[in-house]
Amino acid sequence: MGRDVDLERTAVSISRSLMWRAYTVGIGLVSTVATEKLMHAAWKVITGDDTPPDPNDPATPMRQAAMWALASGIGMGMTQLATNRFLTRRWIAFTGELPPKPLNTIVKIG
Repeated sequence: MGRDVDLERTAVSISRSLMWRAYTVGIGLVSTVATEKLMHAAWKVITGDDTPPDPNDPATPMRQAAMWALASGIGMGMTQLATNRFLTRRWIAFTGELPPKPLNTIVKIG
């Protein structure tokens, strides 16, 4: 009987972990895409340029490259923070427990 209980706990643990992973990937993807679109729109409003500069392009003036790097870093960092906090609060409200694994989301722009 003890072995069956251990197998059931393992299955529940794996199921919760997969559910958490799917939840975080789905919401994280949506929030990242939305933030990227918002940042591009804000860049156009602020600078008048249609697209942000490629900070890795040597032809891009350093000032523009630094402004875009700073703005995108702050924007995506704040999005990651807000998304992680939202996901954790919703998970706790839904399950009554902390998420199976700590959030370690990496967001890439470009």
